[in-house]
Amino acid sequence: MEAQDCGNKETERKNWSARHAEMWKFLKFLFAGTVSSAVELVAHLLLLEVILAGVSGEVHNPVFAFLHMSDRRVILAYMISTAIGYAIAFVMNRKISFKADANVALSIFLYVLMVIATIFANGWIGDNINSLFMHMNPALDAASNTTSALVQKIICMIIPTAWTYPCNRFIIHRKKKTNGSGESKG
Repeated sequence: MEAQDCGNKETERKNWSARHAEMWKFLKFLFAGTVSSAVELVAHLLLLEVILAGVSGEVHNPVFAFLHMSDRRVILAYMISTAIGYAIAFVMNRKISFKADANVALSIFLYVLMVIATIFANGWIGDNINSLFMHMNPALDAASNTTSALVQKIICMIIPTAWTYPCNRFIIHRKKKTNGSGESKG
């Protein structure tokens, strides 16, 4: 009787999971995002405060000017940590969240386009968030306050979920179409 109850509970759990498959994909996406973001944050802080502590200078470039970034140390920390975070997220989402089997090269190309758009959107969002923080208290400027920079980076990491989930789920990490018998089409 006890074995039958366990079997019924397992069947119920599987049925519930099957009925809520999209929710599970989103939760796995959030998990992958949380893990990759945690690694990205640690990398960002290590780069900013330890590894690149001696780096100084200004960068004058129209791209970074648009992103309101000119400090060489901040730019390097941002670029390196962001690349690490997005690479981890790509692999975790492809393998765990969506179990994608679509063309890897096409997925990488589309992912890079999404990441570039997200970086520019985050530059605009981050600039506005920093302005808001400085409006509340000038001491909260991200360039001179590490805690404020961390809080602003976390906010800038959360907001893009509005477009990165649909892009990852429906455009980048797709599964190949199957024919009626469940076999992948060649």
